[in-house]
Amino acid sequence: MNPGKSSYDVVVVGGGHNALVSAAYLARAGLSVLVLERLGHTGGAAVSVEPFSGHAARLSRYSYLVSLMPEQLMADLDLDVRLASRTTASYTPWTRGERSGGLLVERPEGEATRASFRDLTGGDEEYAAWEAFYGEVGRLAEAVAPTLMRPLPLERDVRALVDERIWADIVEEPLGRAITRRFADDTVRGVVATDALIGTFASMDDPSLAQNRCFLYHLIGNGTGEWRVPIGGMGAVTDALARAAVDAGAEVVTGAGVSAIRPGPDGAEVVWHDGEQERSVTGRRVLSGVAPWVLRILLGEGEDAETKPAGSQLKINFLLDRLPALRSGADPAVAFAGTLHLAEDYSTIEQAHAAAAGGAVPDPMPGEVYCHSLTDPSILGDRAGSAHTLTYFGLHTPAGLFDADPGAKDVAVQRALASIDAVLAEPLAGCLATDADGRPCIEAKVPQDVERDLAMPGGHIFHGDLDWPWAPNRSRLDTPAQQWGVQTGHDAVLLCGSGARRGGAVSGLGGHNAAQAVLAEL
Repeated sequence: MNPGKSSYDVVVVGGGHNALVSAAYLARAGLSVLVLERLGHTGGAAVSVEPFSGHAARLSRYSYLVSLMPEQLMADLDLDVRLASRTTASYTPWTRGERSGGLLVERPEGEATRASFRDLTGGDEEYAAWEAFYGEVGRLAEAVAPTLMRPLPLERDVRALVDERIWADIVEEPLGRAITRRFADDTVRGVVATDALIGTFASMDDPSLAQNRCFLYHLIGNGTGEWRVPIGGMGAVTDALARAAVDAGAEVVTGAGVSAIRPGPDGAEVVWHDGEQERSVTGRRVLSGVAPWVLRILLGEGEDAETKPAGSQLKINFLLDRLPALRSGADPAVAFAGTLHLAEDYSTIEQAHAAAAGGAVPDPMPGEVYCHSLTDPSILGDRAGSAHTLTYFGLHTPAGLFDADPGAKDVAVQRALASIDAVLAEPLAGCLATDADGRPCIEAKVPQDVERDLAMPGGHIFHGDLDWPWAPNRSRLDTPAQQWGVQTGHDAVLLCGSGARRGGAVSGLGGHNAAQAVLAEL
């Protein structure tokens, strides 16, 4: 569709989930809103597709779980979306000499979890350390979560709410120090560490604390950090958001590639192309759902290769005829129901980082596997009850590896498959479904694919390294945009995507907070 007019209260650039959240809130408040999306559909990275010909199975190609989206946000927008808990939190196969087994973490944790720790470590000390650590992390999450939909608190105000030890462990020192001090077992240490490395290329001892911030974001959602499965696939979330925005009166135009944003004294002009001609529209405020690095280009501030983000993930989607058996003998319906950790002992993760930093594809490849169809069979279409989906997420696969060597993607996929096969009693290849042309149902994506498909610079799934979800103590919080952490160098242009402070992951927080800043200003 074409815009209904030439000027709006708000023009939103990009149609990802955060942009749709902004549009829905603002349209509900009575403002005129236009959303411009480059692709032929909205949803950004959080969409469901049918990647394998001949199969109706709908996979969440890029984003795959929801942990941070506040329940209050979903209620505010009357989203008809159900998020389901996974029955297993995680399962980690292990081998120690002649002994082998699997570390099971139930949801909720019970005696089976305690027994599983005991089987791995020979005693109860490690599980006691686990309970103590996550108890403290939980109290930190309970303190931070309520602030995410409010104006930014200052760091000192959040710090005053939590124990000094957990604050030091998570916020002040590299996370690796706390993990190695608190836990003795290499496998347990690795399970803890992995939440710090999703889409983040860093050593656990990195002084930048990028790994700490990633860890915090993965554990604060709704005060619990639980990662849940959207029933109907990730596209069910963004489809509901698009409906909420349109039903409230927002106009959504797809196939609209924005080429420039030109701030002025009373707003900003947005220039875009509809495939046939260049068009323009003005807004009292423009919200940017694209990455800050891309926004600078649209503002005419130049393309700085030195500051371009770089992603670090290998995403592989599979469709299986059946779940494979595991060497440990665990029930596949239990082991695959949560996060299945592969080659993620702490020492292995750190060795993988060192290898990748030196330009080599890690071997073994650390990663984790999710089977959404165990929680939501509806995504399988007519194959519900027989087939299954698997999603593999590989760590320490930075974009630079694939820039330097075009063959590195194939190597990385083979090493990911080797990590999977290492814990199975049968090769995964024997369980793969085939598509309409007889090809195995496997689809792999590296950061370059993410950048090509979604215009995320460097394929960075967070649009850049995450910020702390509070403001430094000496911050200037004079304007609504500053108070909500969505400011840019232009008064009329605000961030509403993952690049906003508190904007990472599938949360809608960037969109909510930008909308609140606009409402306060207008």
